[in-house]
Amino acid sequence: MIMASTNEQLGVMKLQDALRKAQSLGLDLVEVAPNANPPVCRIVDFGKFRYELAKQEKDKKQNTSKLKEVKFRVNIDEHDYLTKIRRAEQFLDKGNKLKVQLQFRGREMAHKDLGEAVMRRVKDDLATMAQVEMEPKQIGKSINMTLSPLPANKRKRRFSEPEHDIDEEDHDEEDEHEEDED
Repeated sequence: MIMASTNEQLGVMKLQDALRKAQSLGLDLVEVAPNANPPVCRIVDFGKFRYELAKQEKDKKQNTSKLKEVKFRVNIDEHDYLTKIRRAEQFLDKGNKLKVQLQFRGREMAHKDLGEAVMRRVKDDLATMAQVEMEPKQIGKSINMTLSPLPANKRKRRFSEPEHDIDEEDHDEEDEHEEDED
């Protein structure tokens, strides 16, 4: 199967005919699907073809997710907890994996059940943004859990809106304060 540089199908033809056609256009004949039956070739400029492939590979590498970490303590205050959950949502929204770590210090080790309760709460609160990759597991003086983001169309923030919406709200509040002063 031969395809032109405009992705137009030219049909099945012999190798010699395809090479002649490519040379008459001043382009190259490149095999793009050798395992297909019949093999698929494209008439393109080979240098440009290689550049496009390299560009696609580079784009694939950029989409790799980073592992971000959020640390909690057993006796975390409500406001601090919400701040960390908002931050975790931001990480997940950007497509990063998230490592949640709960650290015990000193006598807190005697209250592992409280730590497990905090981890359950984190897991439940982030259920609309991520799925659990590694269940909460105690390692030494900490409990670790790894979350991976849901597909972008299934994510739903519960604790904070996307960043651009927050900025707009902040500006509206400033405008109201300025009007009150007048």
